[in-house]
Amino acid sequence: MEGAADPDTPVLERTATDRAAALARLLHRECTRLLELYKERENFLSHHVPGDERLVTFALCPEALTTAEQVGHVRSALRRCMELLECLITREVEEMGEELEGEYESLRKTVKDRLSDLVHSTAALLENGEGGCPPSPPLQCTEGQDEVEGSGSFAAKLWNYRVLLELIHWSDSASQTLHLFHSEKQGQQQQQLL
Repeated sequence: MEGAADPDTPVLERTATDRAAALARLLHRECTRLLELYKERENFLSHHVPGDERLVTFALCPEALTTAEQVGHVRSALRRCMELLECLITREVEEMGEELEGEYESLRKTVKDRLSDLVHSTAALLENGEGGCPPSPPLQCTEGQDEVEGSGSFAAKLWNYRVLLELIHWSDSASQTLHLFHSEKQGQQQQQLL
């Protein structure tokens, strides 16, 4: 039968760490595209660069020493990013009065779904759920609302911009950390075979 796989040819299966790293790379590309679409929509932001202050920080989290601990750290950051993205979506829908259905909104939903998948994937990689920072208190979408509303819609748009920058930063960090974690796991497996 033509086109059938040769039974003697080894099938290369992707490991969970490899799939998680690939998902993080894909998420990073999509987050970058989402920011591009946002800047196209809010064209006055194209010349504005927000400060270097991070929205997602972990002051209580000790310096991650092992790669597994770094995966846990990134997972904690991704969970916080998920909360920020949910707030961003809520605020944008409230501002527009309805959910629009353009390329930006479609990609925003895809990013949210992939981010959720990546949070679950990274949790599955950690043995016994260990590694990572202590859970942060849940983010309240109303936090900073007075400041944003008091400063007008420009401040809200800047906050959205900063959230998208956080998504890019942490998806890239996840990609790099998961790639390293995958490489280490592969090395350990090869050592066991020797």
